Amino acid sequence: MQLVVARIGRAHGIKGEVTVEVRTDEPESRLGPGAVLTTDPASAGPLTIASGRVHSGRLLLRFEGVGDRNAAEALRNTLLIADVDPEEMPEDEDEYYDHQLIDLDVVTEDGTEVGRITEISHLPSQDLFIVERPDGSEVLIPFVEEIVSEIDLDEQKAVITPPPGLIDDRAEIASARDEADEASARDESPARDEDEDA
Repeated sequence: MQLVVARIGRAHGIKGEVTVEVRTDEPESRLGPGAVLTTDPASAGPLTIASGRVHSGRLLLRFEGVGDRNAAEALRNTLLIADVDPEEMPEDEDEYYDHQLIDLDVVTEDGTEVGRITEISHLPSQDLFIVERPDGSEVLIPFVEEIVSEIDLDEQKAVITPPPGLIDDRAEIASARDEADEASARDESPARDEDEDA
C-alpha cells in the first residue's frame, strides 16, 4: 500500500536542501537517510533521501542527485510516497494510520449510526475525523480520548461519546432553550412566594 508521507516545499539554501510538509507520524523511519520514495508526479522520482535535519522547527531534506538550489526548486509541491505493508501498525497501540480509519462506521455507544469516516484532518492541536452522515452532510469529530471511546478495526467501527451539540446542533439549541426556561421558572417562583407572603 502506498501512503503520502510528505510534500516538498521551497528550496532552502544553495546545496539542494528542501523544506517538507510532513504527513506521517513516523518521520524518523519514513523520511530517514537511505529511504527511497516514489513521487507524484512520477517523473520527479524515485527520490533517495541523502540527509535530513530540523531547522527552525521545519524538516529539511536533501536527496541524492539533487545538488543545487535550481534542482531543489524544481521538486516543489512534489508528493513523497512510501510503500507500507497494509498489515503494519504504528508503534503506539493507541495510534492508527489514516488508511485504517477511512471508511470506518461511526456510532454512538448506544449503537446510533452517525456516519462514515471519509477523511482525517491533521491539525496542530489534534486530529479530526471528517464524517459523512447518511443525509450527505458532514460533521467534524475530534479524535480525542474523551470523545472517541473505541476504535474496533475488526468490526470496522469507531465508537464515540459526543458532548451535547457535537453531532446535532439542534439538540444543543433545544437543550439551551430548556435550561433557560427552567432557570426562568426558578427565578419567577421565589418572586411569587414573596408576593404571597406580603
